[in-house]
Amino acid sequence: VQLQASGGGLVQAGGSLRLSCAASGRTFSSYGMGWFRQAPGKEREFVAAISWSGGSTIYADSLKGRFTISRGNAKNTGYLQMNSLKPEDTAVYYCASSSYSTTGYKAYEYDYWGQGTQVTVSS
Repeated sequence: VQLQASGGGLVQAGGSLRLSCAASGRTFSSYGMGWFRQAPGKEREFVAAISWSGGSTIYADSLKGRFTISRGNAKNTGYLQMNSLKPEDTAVYYCASSSYSTTGYKAYEYDYWGQGTQVTVSS
């Protein structure tokens, strides 16, 4: 199973980015997926997750209203739309495929991880 995250980059505060996560080697549409991030010197933290069908989504409280998770099962791809970006959003963003069909906040609920994509927000 491989997950390939892309779409990161350098953006000014207030800008937007759309991250993508392409999955292969697994029936992507049968499992939930999530996004996590890790800033320098900090622990990895939960960002958002979506159920297998896309019908259920959850977000870190601090990111609600700015970030939107979605998925395109026909394309085996997940997405994270990030708007109104702030310097504190700077981190490496990881996508992950869940062990379950539902959503989950905890890293241990995810058994496959992508390599991460760097997001840098300048002030």
